[in-house]
Amino acid sequence: MTNTVIVFLKNLTLGKVKTRLAATIGDQQALEVYRRLVTHTLKQVNMPEHDIFLYFSDSLHNDLPIIESRSSLRLQKGDDLGERMLNAFEEVFGSSAEKALIIGTDCPGLDSSIIDEAFRALDTHQVVIGPATDGGYYLLGMQKFQQCLFEDIPWSTSEVLELTLQKCVRNKLTYTLLKELSDIDDENDLNAWNELQKISQSRETYGRSALG
Repeated sequence: MTNTVIVFLKNLTLGKVKTRLAATIGDQQALEVYRRLVTHTLKQVNMPEHDIFLYFSDSLHNDLPIIESRSSLRLQKGDDLGERMLNAFEEVFGSSAEKALIIGTDCPGLDSSIIDEAFRALDTHQVVIGPATDGGYYLLGMQKFQQCLFEDIPWSTSEVLELTLQKCVRNKLTYTLLKELSDIDDENDLNAWNELQKISQSRETYGRSALG
């Protein structure tokens, strides 16, 4: 059975990524933050048992800090986020995918264990969703293509998750939720992430010194 991970990402273009964050820390720093997020995300999906499809926002020009040669590169197609995700799912299910999930590159809490958990959930559920604290989701997975999940959703609003769950219920789709995580959208999110990284680094340093 082929497990497919779709990664939606923006090209690393100054002034076009993390615009809400850039409003307070500047375009250059926002670009560096996004570069860190992309690097983190691609490391988490780098598992040989999964097919990886990288869907770029603007062009297939490879400006990524890290990329696996076995990844398939694609261009997002559609007028809004829902249409772009719909087209990506339709494309991978039309090729080799038997279970597929989509993630973005804004969630530093997303790791390989959550991706594995999502695929395991699809053994017993038709849909799996990773809820984000802003009312959206950081992960959406399905056993087969479900077009209804992308129709009549006000994308980039706090209603996305709730309306998606309603569609699952209305269409009698079994679903399960993963743990809730935060995206990096503004400076407050960034500061919280940096604090967590400091705590994690301190624990690692203490662990090494204790072992030594």
